[in-house]
Amino acid sequence: MEEAAVIASIKAGNVDAFTEIVENYQIPIVRYLCRLVGDEDIARDLAQDTFIQAFKGILKTSPDLKLRPWLFKIATNNARQYYRRKRIINFIPFGDHRTPDFPSQYRTKDIEENIEVRSALRKVPLNIRTCLVLHFVEGFKYKEMADALGISEDAVRMRVTRGRELFRQAYTGGGQNEM
Repeated sequence: MEEAAVIASIKAGNVDAFTEIVENYQIPIVRYLCRLVGDEDIARDLAQDTFIQAFKGILKTSPDLKLRPWLFKIATNNARQYYRRKRIINFIPFGDHRTPDFPSQYRTKDIEENIEVRSALRKVPLNIRTCLVLHFVEGFKYKEMADALGISEDAVRMRVTRGRELFRQAYTGGGQNEM
């Protein structure tokens, strides 16, 4: 069923239709959150919170809702809230990182699994890392990212540009301190 039809069905009272949204977006949301927080179990918990919030909020949305950016915005806000609660904004235990066990068609490129790449990405501040992951891993366009993050497209472009530079510095050894 098309997303607009699923949303209309939910708004008409068919709460079972929300299952289709979860089935379509659970793996991408968990994968995205795992890259932000660095822990599969926490990512799964945050994804569950994301879908609960989406379920509660979907009735209040406009008819022209763009579901993917909206869900990723909720997921991003949950990751930010997690970091605020834990007061570990810039520290992710590297040794505790596990990649979710997704079916092979959902696995990302081999290069992303490279330890140096993950380590360099962890050195990039969360708000900029979020943009890098959305754009280069999840394939979001700048407009979708702006919608998902609640910032302008210009701000998204700036963060992606800055993120590339910070990542390059961290990857080549130019960024010695963990951010």
